[in-house]
Amino acid sequence: MPIIEYDNVCKKFDNSTGLAVDHVSAQIEPGEFITILGSSGCGKTTLLKLTNRLYDPDGGRIILEGEDIAQKDPVQLRRGLGYVIQQVGLFPHMTIKENITIIPALMKWDKDRMAARADELLTLVGLEPSEFRDRYPHQLSGGQQQRIGLARALVLDPDIMLLDEPFGAIDAITRLHLQNELQRIHAGLGKTFLFVTHDINEAFKLGNRVMVMNQGKLLQFDTPAEIVLHPADEFVRSLIESARQQEEFWEGVQ
Repeated sequence: MPIIEYDNVCKKFDNSTGLAVDHVSAQIEPGEFITILGSSGCGKTTLLKLTNRLYDPDGGRIILEGEDIAQKDPVQLRRGLGYVIQQVGLFPHMTIKENITIIPALMKWDKDRMAARADELLTLVGLEPSEFRDRYPHQLSGGQQQRIGLARALVLDPDIMLLDEPFGAIDAITRLHLQNELQRIHAGLGKTFLFVTHDINEAFKLGNRVMVMNQGKLLQFDTPAEIVLHPADEFVRSLIESARQQEEFWEGVQ
């Protein structure tokens, strides 16, 4: 059974002439790493926000683990989903440990359990607990803050992780390291990841399948190799051509 199913999903915003998400249908299997690729305004972030009910669809259904999310309490739904955004949103007056365990604290976990979980997750994202747990966000680099955002999203051990351009504001070298770390974490945990990006190289590197979107429509949903070999239309073909032109530049520099 698919872990996520989009069934003819539509979303239209006020004062907009077209659909932000235009009759999208797709099925995602447990444990997949799905990247959602497209330019700004294509609907990829809206699709992610529909998945955790930050928005509700105007048509169609979204089924998570066999249940229509329209029937679920939004707060309970979101607690069962990890969510990572580009602006990490750490609380500046809280330590790293407190930032990671903010939801467990609201759920009245005991202190020992929260401390153990924070240390476990700091280790998972490659930060030494004894060095980082008592620091504050301003004492961390952008890449380190993004790792904390990932740890916080994993704290309740969700089956599904939603990641909205989490590395978009990170420098190129750190971004590459974080991509590799994310691949390692995904392989170790076996969770389902949905990762939004406008970078074709990032999308093809990380995704075992890629959703290519444009103007609200899902143009193609397949493996990177199949998309390269058999682009669905001229838009997808132009994306691939742009990536090839970048490669040609580097091949020409010897």
